[in-house]
Amino acid sequence: MTMAGGKRRVIVVSAPSGGGKRTVLEHVMASDPDLEVAVSCTTRAPRDGEVEGEDYYFLDRAAFEAKIAEGAFAEWAEVHGNLYGTLKAELEQRMATGKDVVLEVDVQGMRQVKASGLNPATAFITVPNLEVLRQRIEHRGQNDPADTALRLKNAEEEMAAQDEFDQVIVNDNLDEAVAAFHAFLREARAAAA
Repeated sequence: MTMAGGKRRVIVVSAPSGGGKRTVLEHVMASDPDLEVAVSCTTRAPRDGEVEGEDYYFLDRAAFEAKIAEGAFAEWAEVHGNLYGTLKAELEQRMATGKDVVLEVDVQGMRQVKASGLNPATAFITVPNLEVLRQRIEHRGQNDPADTALRLKNAEEEMAAQDEFDQVIVNDNLDEAVAAFHAFLREARAAAA
């Protein structure tokens, strides 16, 4: 997509639950004014502190399924028993700002965006091993044991797909992960120029 100011990129970022995707992106966004995050829709309940329209658009399952039937999503998937997706209108609105647009999606979503013809640059944020992931998920204290087990099972599957991404960033040290993400963005922007 060509916008005022040159060719803009769709930047797809995926991570297993507890991988630190949101934390890394918050740090990157704080120092990169040319990056805009697309807000996804979800059927899961808001967590403490999450704001409608900033963190997610929270929809009930019936409303989400109606939007699927309308073809309103650029990508969508069911993850951990909840539906997540990015509305085409949201993506168009963010691209119209003339900035690169970040989509925070799972592996299924990344595959859909790649198949859409948007030519995204893709990054997978991961952790050194599953034990670190388990500790992070449990430390959040927001998931019951069954949910934690499901997230770890899904994480194994997601981590097995990391070779499908342009860049894999190991989030063991936050400063190093943020620096690696900035380097990834520089390469993605140079490729689009």
